[in-house]
Amino acid sequence: MVSSGKVPSYKIIPPAIPSAGLYYFTTDSGIKYEVRFGRRKDNILKATIVFGVINDEFEGEEYVVTNRGELYRVMETINMVISMFMNEHQKMISYEFTGLAREGESEQKSTARINLYYRYAKRIFPEKFWRIDYSGYSTIIITRIGSY
Repeated sequence: MVSSGKVPSYKIIPPAIPSAGLYYFTTDSGIKYEVRFGRRKDNILKATIVFGVINDEFEGEEYVVTNRGELYRVMETINMVISMFMNEHQKMISYEFTGLAREGESEQKSTARINLYYRYAKRIFPEKFWRIDYSGYSTIIITRIGSY
């Protein structure tokens, strides 16, 4: 996947060793993000994608809402990171996102986060090659169904 071209991504700092699966970027307002690809113990060709803020000022907060007007560039950058990882690891068979409920959101229905991740997952993973499924209300599982 290449950039949508509509929104620029931030500068991405890839891992020194491609197999590490740990990428970083910093927004214009100074918010530092980490995007991590955790390999599943049951199958190393399956990965869980975890991303979030790593600034000291937000330490201890599991899911940070920054509200600095950078959402679209952040999501475009995460799109580019996932694309970079996919290019380096072309044998992967599945990816998983989790978008837990924020304070005040019901865990009995899809959260705003998971709905946002779902919209971006459809852009990142072409349906010709990947199936995108909800698993419960807070998880999306993307499974390879074809080869490029």
